[in-house]
Amino acid sequence: MNRLYLRYALLLSVAFTSCKSMQHLAAKDNSGSSKKSNTNNGESPRFLDDISVTPGTQRVSKIEGTSPAKSIPPKPFNTKNLEDAAYMQVKYATILDIPVESVSNMLLFENIDYWWGTKYCLGGSTESCIDCSAFTQTLMSEVYKTHIPRTAQQQYDSSAHIDSYELTEGDLVFFQTSGRGISHVGVYIANNKFAHASVSSGVIISDLNESYWKTKYRGAGRVLK
Repeated sequence: MNRLYLRYALLLSVAFTSCKSMQHLAAKDNSGSSKKSNTNNGESPRFLDDISVTPGTQRVSKIEGTSPAKSIPPKPFNTKNLEDAAYMQVKYATILDIPVESVSNMLLFENIDYWWGTKYCLGGSTESCIDCSAFTQTLMSEVYKTHIPRTAQQQYDSSAHIDSYELTEGDLVFFQTSGRGISHVGVYIANNKFAHASVSSGVIISDLNESYWKTKYRGAGRVLK
């Protein structure tokens, strides 16, 4: 009986010693992980903010939001760079909701992409800020090598007026957003979409069927022969 008692006491002693050892190891592991988490040279953890991936955008232009810093005028599109051409086609086919193969005037879309997001300012004509008529004047000159007058009203007066169903790429679309005359202008692209410098969003592409533009629309004009 005494011998059995001694065996039980010995087993309990071994078990108690093992538990103490495990607790000691666990304490060492926890302190090690805690120490590791604080090794950042005394600096707070740093995270990457504002990172997003949007199909059809570049950083781009630009994607879909801010425009890159503009330091040089747009260059003729390099059609030899098939990767860039394919990217531009997919991007603007998505924006315009047209087939990819319909995006063919790459110089037009490169210029739009270059100016995209440039803020609006009345009388502006630079990369810092630009107004609607300066944007159309620049686009017509760079893309179509055609000179048009400076103001929206002058561009309306000097263009050949056409019906809406006749609109094709490069035509001008005119609006009365304030006052009694023509106060806003854009360049028609396709599928009721036009590029323009808007007061609220800067250079952007909008739809003629949007409720605001539909009520302000005053006609279209053609300057290309």
